[in-house]
Amino acid sequence: MSAAPLKLAVVAGEVSGDLLGGDLAAALKRRYGGPVELVGVGGEALEAQGLRSLFDYSELSIMGFIQVIKRLPKLLARIRQTADAIIAAKPDVLLIIDSPDFTHRVAKRVRKALPDLPIVNYVCPSVWAWKEYRAQKMLAYVDHVLAVLPFEPAAMERLDGPATTYVGHRLTVDADLLETRRQRTLRGLAGPDAQKTILLLPGSRASEIRQLLPVFERATEELSRRNDNVRYLLPTVPKQEALVRSLIESWSAKPEILIGQDAKWQAFARADAAMAASGTVILELGLAGVPVVSTYKTEWLARFVMSRIKVWTAALPNLIADYAVLPELINDVLRPGLLARYMERLSSDSPERRAMLAGYDLVWQRMQTEEPPGDKAAAIILAVVSNKKTGHL
Repeated sequence: MSAAPLKLAVVAGEVSGDLLGGDLAAALKRRYGGPVELVGVGGEALEAQGLRSLFDYSELSIMGFIQVIKRLPKLLARIRQTADAIIAAKPDVLLIIDSPDFTHRVAKRVRKALPDLPIVNYVCPSVWAWKEYRAQKMLAYVDHVLAVLPFEPAAMERLDGPATTYVGHRLTVDADLLETRRQRTLRGLAGPDAQKTILLLPGSRASEIRQLLPVFERATEELSRRNDNVRYLLPTVPKQEALVRSLIESWSAKPEILIGQDAKWQAFARADAAMAASGTVILELGLAGVPVVSTYKTEWLARFVMSRIKVWTAALPNLIADYAVLPELINDVLRPGLLARYMERLSSDSPERRAMLAGYDLVWQRMQTEEPPGDKAAAIILAVVSNKKTGHL
C-alpha cells in the first residue's frame, strides 16, 4: 500500500535554482513511498517533474539595485501571488531555492499564515558575506538549510542561524562537467608553439555583458599583439546572442561565438585559460580545471555598499580552499593590460598555472559527498516533514 500523496511547494527564481529543484524532486519521487505533487514557481527542470509554474520564472532573474527598483511593483505582486497560491494549496513542505530577495519574502508570508508548515531553504544565503544578522532572522521562517558549499554549515552555526547541512553541489556530479574534466586530463596542455585558446565569459545578463566586453576587447587586442597564434572562444546563451554579436562586430581580434550548453562545455574542454565574470561560472571553470581570472564591474550605486561586505573574496574556489587560488580583478583594478598578462601566464606551463591547478584539486576534494546532492537533500526534506508531524522539529 503506497503512502498518501506528498505535496511539495517549491519556489525557484533562476535557472540554477530550477535545476537544483528538478534534481531534488526526482530524488524525492524515488525515495518517497507514494506520489509527489508539486506547486509553485520554477522552470523547465521542475516542470519536467510535474510542476505547473504560476508564472514565467525568468521574470525573477534580475540583478542590481537599479533593476530591482525599476521592477519593484511587479515583484511585490508576484510575491503576494506566489505566497497566496501556496497557502491555498496547504502543502506538506515548502522548499525555497536561492533568489533570497524573492523566495524569503514568500516564505515569511507563508509562515505567518501556516505556522506549522515546515520550510526548507536550498542554497544558503550569503549571510557569511554581508548582513550577518540575516542568519538569526531566518530562524523565524526557515527550519533547515541545505548548503551547497562545504564551509556554510560552520558559518551558519557561528552566526546562530537555522540548522544547516552540506548536501553537496550539483556540479560535482554533473555529467557534462565530469566529461570535460576527463577530456582535459587526456588532452593536457599544448606545447609552447601551439595555438592558445582563450575563453571569454562576460556573463549571462545584459548588464554584465555590456560592462565587461569592452574590457575583454582591449585585453584580447593586447594579448594578440604580444603573442602569435591566439584564438578566442565566447560561449553565450541564446537570448544574449544578438547583443554579443553587436558588441564584438568591430573587434580586431574577433572571438568565435558559441551558443548553448553543449558548445560551452566543449569550449571548456579545449580552453587553455579563461577571463570570466564573477559568479557560478568561476566554480564551473575551477572544477573543470580551466585556469581563470575572475572579473567584475559593479553598478555605480552598488559601490557605495561594498565596504559592508565582510567576506575576503567573491570567488567560490577561494572561499572553499580558504586561500587565494585565483585572482580577482574588480572595478578600477580590472585593467586590460593586466588581464592580458594573466592570460599569458595561465595558458602556459608556468608556476602560476600549476599553483592554480593544485588549488583546484583541493577544492574538488573538499566538495565531495558520499551520496549525490539531490538524494541527500531529498532525505533531509523527508526527515523535516516527519519531524514536524511528530513535533520533533
